[in-house]
Amino acid sequence: MSAADLQVPAGAPDEVVTKAVVRTVDLQAFGFKGSLALITLDNGEDHNRPNTFGPASLASLDAAITEAIAQKPSAIAVTGKPFIFAAGADLSALSFLTSREQALQIGKLGHDVFRRLGESDIPTFAFINGLALGGGLEVGLHCTYRTLASTALTGLPEVFLGLVPGWGGATLLPQLIGPERAVQVIMLNALNNNTMLKAKDALTLGVVDDVYEPADFLEKSVIFVADILSGTKKIERKNYTDAAGWDVALATGKAAYMKKYGGAEIEAPRRALELIAESRTATRTSGFNAEDQALADLTMNDPLRASLYAFNLIQKKRKKVEGAPKPALARKITKVGVVGAGLMASQLALLLVRNLKCPVVMTDLDQERVNKGVAWVHDEIAKLVEKGRLNKESAQRLSLLVTGSVDQSVFSNADFIIEAIFEELALKQELFKNLEKIVGPECILATNTSSLSVEAMTQGLAHPERVIGVHFFNPVAVMPLLEIARTPTTDDATTATAVNIGKELKKTMVITKDAPGFVVNRLLIRFMGEITDAIDEGTPPEIADNAMRSVGLPMTPFELLGLVGPGVALHVSEILNKNLGARYRISPTMKRFVENGVRTFYIKGDDGKQVPNPQAVVLIEKGNSPSTSEQVRLRALRALAEEARMMLDEKVVATPSEIDICMLLGAGWPMVLGGILPYLDREGISEEVSASRFHPRGVASLP
Repeated sequence: MSAADLQVPAGAPDEVVTKAVVRTVDLQAFGFKGSLALITLDNGEDHNRPNTFGPASLASLDAAITEAIAQKPSAIAVTGKPFIFAAGADLSALSFLTSREQALQIGKLGHDVFRRLGESDIPTFAFINGLALGGGLEVGLHCTYRTLASTALTGLPEVFLGLVPGWGGATLLPQLIGPERAVQVIMLNALNNNTMLKAKDALTLGVVDDVYEPADFLEKSVIFVADILSGTKKIERKNYTDAAGWDVALATGKAAYMKKYGGAEIEAPRRALELIAESRTATRTSGFNAEDQALADLTMNDPLRASLYAFNLIQKKRKKVEGAPKPALARKITKVGVVGAGLMASQLALLLVRNLKCPVVMTDLDQERVNKGVAWVHDEIAKLVEKGRLNKESAQRLSLLVTGSVDQSVFSNADFIIEAIFEELALKQELFKNLEKIVGPECILATNTSSLSVEAMTQGLAHPERVIGVHFFNPVAVMPLLEIARTPTTDDATTATAVNIGKELKKTMVITKDAPGFVVNRLLIRFMGEITDAIDEGTPPEIADNAMRSVGLPMTPFELLGLVGPGVALHVSEILNKNLGARYRISPTMKRFVENGVRTFYIKGDDGKQVPNPQAVVLIEKGNSPSTSEQVRLRALRALAEEARMMLDEKVVATPSEIDICMLLGAGWPMVLGGILPYLDREGISEEVSASRFHPRGVASLP
């Protein structure tokens, strides 16, 4: 088929066409008598928009290959515009597809064009001069040889998005580098928050044949071509068909995705593993046909639509914070104070000094705690040097910026102070009153509270307008979400400054109303409460705790409890119970866990597997009204739908998408759900609970 046969679905955004232009390079100056037909991909946009492949872009590449072959060159090479090779398929139209046949055509078209590079009688080369993801890397895999710029990142993110590498990657990569390494690139990296390969890793794994610095990348790549053609350089390829390790590699991949999705059978990683397994004996034709079928099936299902919705939402929210004041209102930050020197406070100090690169001073009740917190930050900076992520000079400068004291007068010239002390309202109120006597009138006072009223902390202050909630998630450096809680008195300058700091810290932010639990904790505690209530009523823990397995959550409620700690969970539940009412019930089981010092429901058994903690089991409330697994699942989902509707009615956040982004980035809910609200819509729970959907039909689901 040709690109002309493929009609872009109605309503889809116009394709930004990546044009392929051919020019001839004389190889004589590089030591070989012959020519190179060099195809350059360029969408004509600024450097921030990568090359992508839609129907018209594929047609342009197809025409360029035809033109290159007609020149009868000694070799053909493909490269990209400055700093960018190609980011793969243009995904913007996928959610508009209405038939499996359309999806099948997209797969076949990509294969038909790309395989011309792999099946040409003329040697083909990929000069991967920058970012190469998905179909971008697959173009390179079809070529006979590949070079890579040392600054370039590569990868196959399809499984992360609910797809499979469908333009040759699932077939060609295992044959090129073997099953174990292919599972690493296709599965493990994708499931690990879409980890991309650095150049040195791509070379070590055998994905590319050589790596060159950007300054002379093109010249060195052309020399590579001349050396290959002249026989001066030879690349040996290993045959992995009979190699041991296929079963182990596939088992590793399955274990990884089962762990990622809490034991749920998720189609995209399962189909990817099937394609990798088939690649052991597949021809290009049979392997590519299998990829086409898998791609078509996955494109026409809800998890892909949900993943694309989630992916696009995350990209959008990274760039724009809903309801944020004008950036020009933000105040300059030249010194930061951190009240507290415990683990959370120390993590905050490390993140702040690494990104703001200004003095950060920590305080606590005694010198021993202060010393311990500062030492922790210094040790973590030293570890960054050991890992090669900081040089010694930079590390030394950062370490000198972090100091500590027991005297809060060190905050007198601070511009921004964040507290991370015990979650007790009276303590925080007293702290802010004391700080107000020390700091200047424009110094911002921020709280990292997860559930307390920020407004209540301002009682008795002369300047309540400069108090704001900035709720970070643990671990601070890893979790991407930052909830910014604005009180009725918080002014625009304070909010703009908090947002600006969040951007400097590379966080995705949601501005929330100052309401109990904000978004993430309010929903999680309500959700966990339904599970513990079911257990208190007599439902066996193994049934209640595993009732949501099919959803694909990263961990069960009691596994999450072990991470958060029963003490913290109970404390937050008590605050929400006091402020939001009886639907946040106080579990007698949870109270007994805390009273008896039980920190986790699960422990490791003799075989290393997770088993119930006997000390926890004996403390469970002995109810006599057990529920089935399905009853518990529906109960928890209805509670989430009810709470989300109330949050929107109360204007805790402005839009349903902000609740989705909070659950995706703050609670780790999987991309294949698209956040919590699209899932509730698809399951019919939204309309059952409140007679309306959260999103229009077709958002994160089939039309």
